[in-house]
Amino acid sequence: MREWWRDAVIYQIYPRSFQDDNGDGVGDLNGITRRLEHVAELGADCIWLSPVFVSPQKDMGYDVSDYLDIDPLFGTLADFDALIARAHALGLKVITDQVLSHTSDQHPWFRESRTSRDNPKADWYVWADPLPDGAPPTNWHSHFGGPAWEFEPRRGQYYLHNFLAAQPDLNFHHPEVADAILETCKFWLDRGLDGFRLDTVNYYFHDADLRSNPPAEPKKNQVMSTDLYGMQNNIYNKNRPENLGFLERLRALTDRYDDIMMVGEVGDGPARAIELMGQYTAGTKRLHVCYSFAMLGQDFSAAFFRNCIDGFHKGAPDGHPKWSFSNHDTERHVSRWAAHGVSEDNLARLTCAMLMSFEGTVGIYQGEELGQTETELVYEELTDPPALRFWPGIKGRDGCRTPMVWERDALNAGFSDAKPWLPVKAPQAARAVDAQAPDGILAFYREAIALRKASRPLREGTTHFHDLPEPLLAFERRAGDERMTCVFNLSTEVQTLALTGSTEFAGPQAAALADGTLTLPGNGFAWLTHDEPLTLATTEKTLWEEIS
Repeated sequence: MREWWRDAVIYQIYPRSFQDDNGDGVGDLNGITRRLEHVAELGADCIWLSPVFVSPQKDMGYDVSDYLDIDPLFGTLADFDALIARAHALGLKVITDQVLSHTSDQHPWFRESRTSRDNPKADWYVWADPLPDGAPPTNWHSHFGGPAWEFEPRRGQYYLHNFLAAQPDLNFHHPEVADAILETCKFWLDRGLDGFRLDTVNYYFHDADLRSNPPAEPKKNQVMSTDLYGMQNNIYNKNRPENLGFLERLRALTDRYDDIMMVGEVGDGPARAIELMGQYTAGTKRLHVCYSFAMLGQDFSAAFFRNCIDGFHKGAPDGHPKWSFSNHDTERHVSRWAAHGVSEDNLARLTCAMLMSFEGTVGIYQGEELGQTETELVYEELTDPPALRFWPGIKGRDGCRTPMVWERDALNAGFSDAKPWLPVKAPQAARAVDAQAPDGILAFYREAIALRKASRPLREGTTHFHDLPEPLLAFERRAGDERMTCVFNLSTEVQTLALTGSTEFAGPQAAALADGTLTLPGNGFAWLTHDEPLTLATTEKTLWEEIS
């Protein structure tokens, strides 16, 4: 039987910003439970919750101080159990973020580890002596700026942190650490959780010999950068081969349960990330699914998307990808790719059509189904550590984390009766759920997801690309004798194709077909069903206005 996750639509919920039910301005579990019908009606198969575990919230929950309890900010274990029960009743699976590479510096494990070099948890984190001149033991950088090492006077040593100094890295070379982490995962599986989204899954192990990274290859026309991390070839502080062994232990744990899915986040450059996605999902002993930031950047061309998809399937024929365009760490894609859009709504429809046509698992970030845009914030409104440190050069992640909007004319667009932790601004409130037109973006997402579920080629089919010039992306999805061709115009200009073969439109489209010519307006797209192969070739452009 085909596993549910292979073609699933996963809806990411950022708990702080989905729905506040207790009136403190921060979203909570009961709020999520109340709004789950919205996700079910959208047609999603699964929700992914960003961290809800006990945390000082230095990095919005990605600094866990207790893996086995819910932070009071979000509710209780009973609230969590009720959320799972309601989701399952609606036909939704539930996965949660598991932040396993590091903890909070307030976690009891670290509080004990930092006290001395000979306590029971002394080696549970990555400790190293200073160099003879007192410098950190390697040249590794933190993602959040500065060295990835923090000095601890009580031990006279440095500890490793790939992110904030308040997020010390666990030492996965120590067998007791891996055992303890697996026990925390088992705790949630025993409560009925359907799987995990594994944060920074390629960061679990570091180089045991603590070798310094070489410099990265300089880029053309490179200017001074605040991204010190990107100035190194980060081969010793992540992506270590030992990772695979731990992933196999994690998979063995999940295989003891029914219908579990693990999706790992690979943080790296596009080419390396696609390679790791393949490695981490190869066979049946590692992760079920992997995704990267490959499609979460500025690149927006037919060649780019083809290289990502084709490169993955050719490099890892038995691996499994997850594709997404937005999440809680990146600028919303409708804003990020705005230069390629005829309008925000046109771009929202095009990108939805693309995503629902990709082979593999796909992800939607809350608000994406409304065509939501990035919120413009001033410095005084920021909460994100990188933004606060590097402003104005880096705007940070707050702009994509502002609250979900439900009722356009309600206080804070229906998110909360109190002042929200991040502001709700007019451009975002205008896209509220209740303000969506009958033929608006929300309706389009529902139609596109329904088409994906109803189409065997879109669910199960292999991908075969047509060779077309920019800005046209086209591929056939093929499942047995069923075929569907998906065509997308990634520009704002009209594009036309000569089409040979018998076909008809499937689902919603932004295109016209007459006398063997397929005409795509700016940001146009089409799903075409056919029994025999189609031939596509570029032609002279025809004005859209002449045939519409």
